[in-house]
Amino acid sequence: MKKTLFFLLVFSFFKANSQNLPGHPRIILLKNEENIIAANIKNDKNWAKIHQTILAESDKIIVLPTLERIQIGRRLLDKSRECLRRVFFLSYAYRISKDKKYFDRCEAELLKVCQFSDWNPSHFLDVAEMTLGVSIGYDWLYDNLSENSRNIIKQAILKKGIEPSLDPKYNSWLSVSHNWNQVCNAGMTYGALAIYEENPTLSKQIIARAKESIKMPLEDYNPDGAYPEGYGYWGYGTSFHILFLSALQTIQLIDNQIDSGLIKTASYFQNMLGTSGKSFNYSDAGNGAGLNAAMFWFAYQSKNNSLLFNEKNYLDDASKMGGNRILPAAMIWGKDLKLDQIDVPTQKTWMGQGKSPVAMMRSSWTDKNAIYVGLKAGSAAVNHAHMDIGSFVMDAYGERWAMDLGMQEYESLESKGVKLWDKTQNGQRWEIMRYNNHYHNTLSFDNELQLVEKKATIIQNTTTPNFMSAVTDLSSIYENKIKEAKRGLAILQNDIVVIKDEITNNEKPTQMKWLMVTQADVKILNANTFQLTQNGKKMYLKVLANTKIELKIWNTDAVNSFDAPNPGTIRIGFLANLAASQKGDFTVLLSSNNKIVKVKPLNQWK
Repeated sequence: MKKTLFFLLVFSFFKANSQNLPGHPRIILLKNEENIIAANIKNDKNWAKIHQTILAESDKIIVLPTLERIQIGRRLLDKSRECLRRVFFLSYAYRISKDKKYFDRCEAELLKVCQFSDWNPSHFLDVAEMTLGVSIGYDWLYDNLSENSRNIIKQAILKKGIEPSLDPKYNSWLSVSHNWNQVCNAGMTYGALAIYEENPTLSKQIIARAKESIKMPLEDYNPDGAYPEGYGYWGYGTSFHILFLSALQTIQLIDNQIDSGLIKTASYFQNMLGTSGKSFNYSDAGNGAGLNAAMFWFAYQSKNNSLLFNEKNYLDDASKMGGNRILPAAMIWGKDLKLDQIDVPTQKTWMGQGKSPVAMMRSSWTDKNAIYVGLKAGSAAVNHAHMDIGSFVMDAYGERWAMDLGMQEYESLESKGVKLWDKTQNGQRWEIMRYNNHYHNTLSFDNELQLVEKKATIIQNTTTPNFMSAVTDLSSIYENKIKEAKRGLAILQNDIVVIKDEITNNEKPTQMKWLMVTQADVKILNANTFQLTQNGKKMYLKVLANTKIELKIWNTDAVNSFDAPNPGTIRIGFLANLAASQKGDFTVLLSSNNKIVKVKPLNQWK
């Protein structure tokens, strides 16, 4: 594993005697540490906003019926996640306020889920999140739980959480590098810490296993911190990875030294938010965004408070935070930070290689009208990936002009028999319109699919304020149709977005399709110009080419019975017929003033 200068993750030897562990509570917030949080709430209105959100949500939970074991398709996951939210919120509320109503309801919630027949080990994420939530409640409420309640809860953690993880039928996540590894290892570790006294040998085994297994997803953050699965799954996998690390750091079972790729990933996540307030939602992700508790951990660990620039902005509307099931962790991980002293990030570009290389650029962090663009390379073979290689998003004037339709809810496809996870070249996954390249802001040739097993890298980038750019080589993605394809994306003079494609055809004539999905109202002004209008704002898309093009507008209507609707969106772009061995040069300019500028060849973007 290659390491840079920042930190090396070195796991200490597990302490052999249970007496080395503190008593309950021991999971991420030790006894009396809530006093620090209480002081922060009193002295800082920003912390008070998060705290009041948690209390308000806890009050709402109290009047709800307790959870029932109702499975949806193959998942119990929504119940596990709601259990984690309820228990984390209620047990936090009790520890900070000492109001017994929160304790009583949390205990009732714990006892109810512990009486479920099982926590659905066939879809082990369900077990992991349930175990994590129940373990927090058991640990945090331990001193006040009756002996009977303790016995019921700790038996459920053991029998319905930890023991199924020992069955090879259910634990394939131990040998993968994606988010399942992070979530499941975190859940089992919390279970082991919660019931350590009664099961020291088993608990040590579970924690040692997790320490070794979780090294695999650590590799995926290298070399620069780009998370392969995108924005949404960063919020899942990385947050649970930090829950895991934080739990062991708190009781000194690992060194407080952090892997280089992992510490860098906070900047990746921060740069994934556009100036429209929407995320760069490639792969299986929606375009929503919100406060992420893990960023408080990263800010403290790296001593870089500018990482909380976006998080602090989210506090302007604290009501949107109530559904964040690990929100109390922000109060814990940020307890030594002052939110009234957040610096503005200084870097306007971010580029990272890895399994899914990406580049993001913006003209400003503070101007709401600023331009933002993101470019994705990589491979459709990556977990949760789409055929979106070469795709981009673009924001300006507070609007998203070039967008990604995002993921489709899994159960809506699985319930109709769609083989969603068949990622072979002709797999049914690529029949889903939102997943193939015909509905992303990229290219197709003769209407064929991108090649699943091929990968594109970012081959160059610039950070000059008047010319921020990145170039990706897409040649292998289309090697069955063309000889060479390179795409460059740039912000020119903080004013114009450039998308430049240089194509060399093979020995057969080929039709190229250039696509961009938008929610703007669109009008064709002339043979090479679109006008886009959105909320009273205008943008122009102008195409400059060395060969004949035909501007086109296509719909985004559902193609198959299982496709989700895409209201308010269309696809725009152009067609170009390339003769055998022809070199095509296509420059697209996106600007609010319909400017024409001269753009250099990609090999001169340096």
